[in-house]
Amino acid sequence: MSTLRDLAEEHTHLRPADIDHLHRIAGDWQLLSDLSFADLLLWVPVDADGTFLCVAQVRPTTAPTAYQDDQVGRIVGGPEVAHLGVAYSQGRIWREGDPVWYGDVPARHEAIPVRLRTAEGEAGEVIAVVGRDTNLSTARTPSQLELNYLTTADDLAQMIADGTFPPPRHPGETTSAPRVGDGLVRLDAGGKVTYASPNAQSAYRRLGYASHLVGEDLAALHRRLAGDPLDGTEASNGILAALRGEAPPRREIDARGATMLTRALPLMPAGVPIGALVLVRDITEVRRRDRALITKDATIREIHHRVKNNLQTVAALLRLQARRVSMPEARVALEESVRRVASIALVHETLSMSSDEAVEFDGIVDRVASAATEVAATEVSVGMRRRGSFGVLPAEIATSLVMVLNELLLNAVEHGFPPADEAEDPPVPAASGMVPVAAPEIDPSLRPEVVVSAHRFRKMLHVSVADNGRGLPPGFDAERASRLGLQIVRALVTGELRGTIELRAGANGGTEAVLVVPLARNAHDGRSQA
Repeated sequence: MSTLRDLAEEHTHLRPADIDHLHRIAGDWQLLSDLSFADLLLWVPVDADGTFLCVAQVRPTTAPTAYQDDQVGRIVGGPEVAHLGVAYSQGRIWREGDPVWYGDVPARHEAIPVRLRTAEGEAGEVIAVVGRDTNLSTARTPSQLELNYLTTADDLAQMIADGTFPPPRHPGETTSAPRVGDGLVRLDAGGKVTYASPNAQSAYRRLGYASHLVGEDLAALHRRLAGDPLDGTEASNGILAALRGEAPPRREIDARGATMLTRALPLMPAGVPIGALVLVRDITEVRRRDRALITKDATIREIHHRVKNNLQTVAALLRLQARRVSMPEARVALEESVRRVASIALVHETLSMSSDEAVEFDGIVDRVASAATEVAATEVSVGMRRRGSFGVLPAEIATSLVMVLNELLLNAVEHGFPPADEAEDPPVPAASGMVPVAAPEIDPSLRPEVVVSAHRFRKMLHVSVADNGRGLPPGFDAERASRLGLQIVRALVTGELRGTIELRAGANGGTEAVLVVPLARNAHDGRSQA
């Protein structure tokens, strides 16, 4: 289905500022829908002949909907939208007319003109119409709560017609809470409570206020209730700002171990301040869960930090042992183990600084590649380059993949570009040697380079490690190779990563290792989605 912006740009001549204002209305009009017990439909004129297009719709959570089918994208003209034409052309709220029927559902029509105020603060021209359609099938004598809801809804509807609703949104704020059903308090022009819904009364009772709210000065009450004087002052100032016609940011009040979120909205129908609407929500349990998650997150990060320290200790011990070993093969094996342990430590170091069990993998690859050129046993200066991005990877993939890349990068540097004496008389391969014995000469015109490429496609991660070195020797068979480094790579790729690997000659010479790793694990694997 097309979005509000798509429909408006395709079918109307509205300016970008007009469309932005309609977006703001659609982002905040659940409040008006719930207070009105009615569906709201946002209509924009299509032609001068009185045809209108519905670009947005919201259903009430406090009453049954008048429409079972979605109306967005519907173009209507003629008598059916005559009330919209009156509101649009005359710039006034239309409430006349008899109920209409949608199938077997009786409904009452209303139409509210939508204005965008000018830069000088004056009411501009009408740019759209909000249809307020109420399902009358459950009509009955309204309660005190419903009467206050409807009165407040009428005030907000007039503010839409004036161009003063919705108020500007503060940076970082969402529109998800609090809602009408969470708790509603209505204030008069002096800041005294004229009505408080039962849920609002319960929220204040949890903060420690047991008396009835009606007649109370809410700003003063917030100062008295708040456990922190600063929080109480901010909450109180928010109420006073709303009474002055401003739209303050949402505030939280903490008292007696409970937390309440408040949102204050000015009520200014026809530009006259008549009071304020305060929505409240008890978020005590939400904040308790937040604190528990923060504690858990800090614990997990500390665990990763300690694992990283332990791995670095193991690497240091292996390094000390390597210095005391006289056998060259044993020393090489220990040094390679040091590098493998260090590559795993990199992942845990990154996780210790992350807020979740996922890592930005590009930085890890760059560090592993840089280390490979520094410690590789070659006299050739080899350049490292990365193309594409690995993106964010879950920890279970990152830990295995970094070991695989560490082995492949070291192999590419050491065996693709061996020291000068090895080019003529290659020795027995090292423990991780994935490319044994002699190979073709290196083209002296090429700058020695290893390129790591990565891209994602259909929930698969495609990785290649390619060098422009001397390439694979004749008769090389990766499946039959028994060297430790290749065994580690194959075991991790096919086992832990559930992927595939292929070693082949590069298109322009050298060697290329190609990996394909799934980013989404099956449910029977017991692993989460990447």
